[in-house]
Amino acid sequence: MRKIAIYGKGGIGKSTTTQNLVAGLAEMGKKIMVVGCDPKADSTRLLLGGLAQKTVLDTLREEGEDVSLEDILKEGFSHTLCVESGGPEPGVGCAGRGIITSINMLEQLGAYDADKKLDYAFYDVLGDVVCGGFAMPIRDGKAEEIYIVVSGEMMAMYAANNICKGIVKYADAGGVRLGGLICNSRNVDNEKDMIEELARQLGTQMIHFVPRDNMVQKAEIHRKTVIEFDPAHKQADEYRALAKKIDANEMRVIPKPLAIEELEKLLIDFGIAN
Repeated sequence: MRKIAIYGKGGIGKSTTTQNLVAGLAEMGKKIMVVGCDPKADSTRLLLGGLAQKTVLDTLREEGEDVSLEDILKEGFSHTLCVESGGPEPGVGCAGRGIITSINMLEQLGAYDADKKLDYAFYDVLGDVVCGGFAMPIRDGKAEEIYIVVSGEMMAMYAANNICKGIVKYADAGGVRLGGLICNSRNVDNEKDMIEELARQLGTQMIHFVPRDNMVQKAEIHRKTVIEFDPAHKQADEYRALAKKIDANEMRVIPKPLAIEELEKLLIDFGIAN
């Protein structure tokens, strides 16, 4: 089983990209569990057809410690297994605790056991590596392989570079490695070339360039992934291509984060900061 965490700046389209990627892998016949690690609990919405899934933390609050796997695990598109960690009540506690609680509970209930025959476990993790809880998939070896969703926007690249610093910090203790960057295009000038250069300087690869297409938003409105909503659309093929590349990927590195001056120079060289 490959354990993969998807990180990226908030608002970059990380959850949408993850769910469409998972749909592509599921279409290939892979058995997958998706663990949503965002307090908004929207990491599995498209796979579940918009179903509002009760989170692990909500289940614990309402039912106490006597929880079964069936209480927190729902089946979605093409037999994907979906879990939402959830978060504390607004203004109370640390949202990162939801990730820790959820992953520990999934382990205790046997979600990762060999008899489940999982090919992949995906963690869709909120934003940047902002605290210990959100770093847990990296820190504790829960995820062995990281992909960062990025665009040619300055703050998205800044966040990607920061996430690489988190990977370096836990590379020895947790064994985590970077699999590559996924460019979720924002139609920035020279975007593809710029992200390829960012990847090169980080010592990794841009594993796929996902072009911007309104079909993604249209499918989201209908609470579906593109592959489920319009399987013949060209954007569905982009996510299939991404799925195939990740399935075949053997490049896993400890990245070399850039100094802020190097990151700013890259932006200037490609004309973004002019």
